[in-house]
Amino acid sequence: MLQLFRFCIISDTCTSNNSLRFSVIIPVHNASCWLEECLQAVLNQDFTGSLELSVYDDASTDASRAVLESWKEKFEAKAVSMVISGHHSAQPRGGASNRMLFVWFTRVPLCPVRVSQDDVMLSQRVSLQYAAALLQPHALIGCGVRRVPEGSTERYTRWINSITPEQLLTQVYTSHGPTVIMPTWFCSRDWFCQVGPFDEGGKGVPEDLLFFYQSLRQGGGVARVEQCMLVYRYHEQAATHSVLEETIWKLRVDFLQERVLSQWESFTIWNAGKQGRKLYRSLSPANQKKVRAFCDVDENKIQKGFYTYQDSKERPKPRIPVLHYREASSPFIICVKLDMTEGVLENNLKSLQLTEGVDYYHFN
Repeated sequence: MLQLFRFCIISDTCTSNNSLRFSVIIPVHNASCWLEECLQAVLNQDFTGSLELSVYDDASTDASRAVLESWKEKFEAKAVSMVISGHHSAQPRGGASNRMLFVWFTRVPLCPVRVSQDDVMLSQRVSLQYAAALLQPHALIGCGVRRVPEGSTERYTRWINSITPEQLLTQVYTSHGPTVIMPTWFCSRDWFCQVGPFDEGGKGVPEDLLFFYQSLRQGGGVARVEQCMLVYRYHEQAATHSVLEETIWKLRVDFLQERVLSQWESFTIWNAGKQGRKLYRSLSPANQKKVRAFCDVDENKIQKGFYTYQDSKERPKPRIPVLHYREASSPFIICVKLDMTEGVLENNLKSLQLTEGVDYYHFN
């Protein structure tokens, strides 16, 4: 799967912005159709420190190497050092291997800035995210995005840009994935090294989600520069399509059980339909016993009275009440997708005067 990530490397020992050593690191595999925009975006950065560009060609078989070579003079004209390295083996080594190679062997301390090879960062991205990282050295810093083609993944893009600072932490269990998307990440070198390395499991491993969870486990924060700093491209060849939904589901359930359900004595699953029942079946036996009820707005589901499930002949079949949401008790795990009910779900939650992150968490 095609991958491209940029790491910006900033010296920790400099005392003024003008003396900062900043490195953009780009692992490339068959990226010729995107490289022109990608490289131009590096030159367009308004960051005023010293800049270098290191590119690793991961066994590209297209014109990527020729495109890279053709840009050397442009970077030299702006006093930007450009170093191209790589390998020509039969198979690429993959995104995670390339990223770790540059993170550990670059010549200067770093703050990683990353963007996929099919995306373009805007001119202020590095300077604004660097300023945010100085204030929050143990946080993953994201930014707003503009999705192209316009209108693709509309609901997801709206969520990326509208989620509140508090929800960057409370909505980490939703199906959307990390609350700051990986192509926008920026963090300090010290924090990256403390959390890392990336999972090297290869194709189908959601390395961004695993790293994101590990950062949270270690007490890391999540923040976002509110301005749009990235043009975020959607297409069928994007790396995200290589990860199975069931793989993501299991990781999300495990993290929810670890971080939330382990702290609760009992809870209600909001949704007596397919997704709510799937969550229940995915829980550990100990957490299944904590489910006091399902709740819903669908009268047909409520009239059935109970949900029963038999997963083992050795265990008795539970009979879990199905209630109207107004008759149910918090805390809730919400298994209804956000922004999919024309505001009905959101208004129902608001009517109960509940606090997100205390009385409920979104899971779907």
